Amino acid sequence: MTSTSTLAWGAGSGAAADMVRPGEIKDAQYPIRPVPWPPPAACRLHGTARLAGYRLEDDGGCVELWLTLAVMSGAIFLFVTEKLRVDVVALLVATALLVLGVVTLPEALSGFSNQATVMVAAMFVLSGALQRNGAVVVVGDLLARIRRPWLFGLVMMVLVTCVAAFVNNTATVAVFLPLVLAATTANRWAPSKFLIPLSYMSQTAGVCTLIGTSTNLLVDSMARESAGVGFTLFEFAPLGIVFVGISMLYLTTVGRLLLPDRGVPGSGSADTIGRYVAELLVPDGASVIGRARGEILPEGHDEVEVLELLRDGRAVRGADARVETGDRLLLRGLWQDIDTARKSLKLRFDHVARDLDGDVKAERLHVEVMVAPGSHLIGHTLSGMRFGHTYRARVHGLHRRQLGVHRPLDQVPLTVGDVLLLDAPITAIADLRGDRGLIVMGSRAQRKVDTTKATLSAVVMAAAIAAAALGWMSIVASALLGCIALVVLRLIDPDEAYEAIDWRVILLLAGIIPLGIALQKTGGAALAANQLINLVGHYGPTATLAAVYLMTSTLTEFMSNNASAVLLVPIALATADSLGVDPKPFLIAVAFAASTSFATPISYQTNTMVYTAGNYRFSDFVKIGMPLNIIFLVTATLLIPRFFPF
Repeated sequence: MTSTSTLAWGAGSGAAADMVRPGEIKDAQYPIRPVPWPPPAACRLHGTARLAGYRLEDDGGCVELWLTLAVMSGAIFLFVTEKLRVDVVALLVATALLVLGVVTLPEALSGFSNQATVMVAAMFVLSGALQRNGAVVVVGDLLARIRRPWLFGLVMMVLVTCVAAFVNNTATVAVFLPLVLAATTANRWAPSKFLIPLSYMSQTAGVCTLIGTSTNLLVDSMARESAGVGFTLFEFAPLGIVFVGISMLYLTTVGRLLLPDRGVPGSGSADTIGRYVAELLVPDGASVIGRARGEILPEGHDEVEVLELLRDGRAVRGADARVETGDRLLLRGLWQDIDTARKSLKLRFDHVARDLDGDVKAERLHVEVMVAPGSHLIGHTLSGMRFGHTYRARVHGLHRRQLGVHRPLDQVPLTVGDVLLLDAPITAIADLRGDRGLIVMGSRAQRKVDTTKATLSAVVMAAAIAAAALGWMSIVASALLGCIALVVLRLIDPDEAYEAIDWRVILLLAGIIPLGIALQKTGGAALAANQLINLVGHYGPTATLAAVYLMTSTLTEFMSNNASAVLLVPIALATADSLGVDPKPFLIAVAFAASTSFATPISYQTNTMVYTAGNYRFSDFVKIGMPLNIIFLVTATLLIPRFFPF
């Protein structure tokens, strides 16, 4: 369908009245080309429409545009509020656009065949082989030998950078997290001094290569399909290395002063990773029987708080409520204080599953495990999944940041970052370590490294990267060949390969890509680009670049980095086209801004992981991450045009 309309741009409030026609520039230092409106695929309404200062001179507006904007607004709301999982939201977006007729069936399903989706899945398998065979764990030996805090932090950041540039950064943090906790505990250092740098460096290192993060691959894939512009494997490296240097310098100087000291695990000031909620049974003879809620804890137990008095699974409230035999108390505090109160008040843990005791002579351990990103435990309760029988362990405590617990522990839906304190036999540790949904944090013993398999896994990864870097084949082809080599050489079996893939990320990519297609088809990207130009375009492409970076960075602090990249890539391409410049600088700005999110603990999965483990507060990320975000914004604005000229 054709259209005769033109989207006009002009300076000031008179832009709608004083329309700039194709080839004509008014009050602008840089050549800004009007974008055709609406695009060929758009449908039309009768009449003349005005949109935010733009005049559409034709016989129609665009129904598909408004439908796309409505779907996008709903997606942003769901991403920010986290009312649904991000992969579910992405699939809802693709389905809605298909049902509404905005995209065709092949376009709605194109995300599943997109090279970024395939490449990310392949890289999960390659990274998974390194993890399972212990290749990455070897670096923990270096950390364990360091006795000076400043040197430990520096070596840790260097090692994380080397690994995260080629291995998924969430997997990198999952490997390093227990190593750092073990080393800091052994040396009596506060983990909170090291875990934020661990997360930040893993993100920054990811922008050094095309395969460092799924966001880079997504930006590259969308740019190739939309504008025929792509990136080589190490094209990000020069700027990425500068970002790594800045981040490392900041974290070892200013950041070191801003990092909080939340205490040493096991010391009098802090126990394990923070405050737990424990559910304790009131047996016959307990000293608390007959006491009112405010009298349950006598003097000397001020560090422990009574959250709820539970009877038959329900909270008992009221001034006249008294503790009875068989009731359960939810106590919150440091584990050492809770255990002291338990013994003093003659409370006990309820051994409801006697068959979990097994050999009564077997050594039993308290093991801390974290619910990992993408875990199959997320959203499920302990009772619903029969956690105790599955893992041969009882849950004695639950640690959750910022949220109170007011129901029996086995009825609390688990979420990312939850830490469970388990009472388990030593024989159950291997099963806990082998589960991808859990990160064992409380044991110093590390899984044995299979030297031969670890070496071969690293060789396969290196060969796949080298084949792409030398131009022998595309990175997608070399990665897929690498996956096949891993299976053929028995370095990973097919079931383990499937388990290594984070399918939530795959579905997120596949489902959200059609939204980028819809934004381009309906002219939404062109509209946003011209709005952006209307605000800062007359200051030149460098100012516009800074605005694109700022928009992406701000969005990423509150929603998925891949989702924000999908929204901004079409806008970046349309902005470059309107300015008549090379789109690469704007694409680089989107990729870097979406991959480096520091100011909130919810902005990136690695931030969420260390948020709990380091016993941080929300304000810690704002205080430390916001200045780094601003530094990166200024650096990107100054250096992107030098490395990638307009």
